[in-house]
Amino acid sequence: MAPLGLLSIGERGEILVIHRGRDAPTDGKNRLLCHVEEIGLRVGKVVEMLNNEGRGTLLVKVDESRIALGRGMAMKIMVRRIAE
Repeated sequence: MAPLGLLSIGERGEILVIHRGRDAPTDGKNRLLCHVEEIGLRVGKVVEMLNNEGRGTLLVKVDESRIALGRGMAMKIMVRRIAE
């Protein structure tokens, strides 16, 4: 298991866990999890890394959508690498 932010361009991974942010409330769903789910990233989805230049925003493909993510958010999403 590795953070989404560490996938290389062209690598694919299945989302296993989305960690709560440090400022997440202890009751109910936290804002990070709600936002991530709203943009289409959910546990069980397969993502493909389209752009990861080591700094700044990442670009991933989920289903037929392309999604830009901040690096901090991407490091809270744990994936299982999928071998081609």
